[in-house]
Amino acid sequence: MIVRYDDKVDAVYLKLGDEMPDGVVEISEGVNLDTTADGRIAGIEILSASRKMNVETLLSYTLDLDPDKVHAPG
Repeated sequence: MIVRYDDKVDAVYLKLGDEMPDGVVEISEGVNLDTTADGRIAGIEILSASRKMNVETLLSYTLDLDPDKVHAPG
């Protein structure tokens, strides 16, 4: 995953893989999912990001994975 923040336009983009998106689904005002032709999520765009989240925390994260609930693709 690649996370980018553009402070000039106040937007965050989370690139979730190498797949090229070919569509966009707006899930709420200013929050868009980039999707592939087969319905996979390729990226997430958050506009007016500093009003929706603390952009200072973009480089810190915690993964809390429950091995009983994590499923391999397929």
